[in-house]
Amino acid sequence: MKHLKRPARRALLVVHVAVSVGWLGLTLGLLALGITAYATADPSLTEAAYRAMKVFADWLLAPIALATFGSGVILSLGTPWGLARHWWVWVKFWITLGTAAATVFALRPEIAHAAAAGVPDISLVAAPSVATSAYLFMTAVSVLKPWGLTRRGRRLRISARSTSSGKAVDGRSLSPSA
Repeated sequence: MKHLKRPARRALLVVHVAVSVGWLGLTLGLLALGITAYATADPSLTEAAYRAMKVFADWLLAPIALATFGSGVILSLGTPWGLARHWWVWVKFWITLGTAAATVFALRPEIAHAAAAGVPDISLVAAPSVATSAYLFMTAVSVLKPWGLTRRGRRLRISARSTSSGKAVDGRSLSPSA
């Protein structure tokens, strides 16, 4: 994919950071509601907390998860970081894909079930806890950029160096000699 021009890249980066932070905030809110529903002795408060979680799950969870995943993939493909060149991007891709899938296919139905049943459910404390940990880990990885290049990234870097210096990978010149 062709690299994005600077204004487009910066705009997409703002979108990606905004929806990612929104996903983290939404998950923290779900965690607070899940703890409230599980820890209270008041059945009406449990029901109200699960109903509030259902509103967030029905309207925000899937769109924010998909926007985070989509903007991250486009951003990685449209920048020199690439999708599979650096370990930190590759790890974030797989964690985001896994958490987005878990959000859409497991968490949303579980919230709907809890809202209908109205009884305390520890899984609605555990799932947002795990998700929050994953998002905080991905935030740290985004800032620190650890681990270096993947095998593909090393191969591409060697290829780029050899073609830009006019030398083949084996060290012989590509240009005709006089």
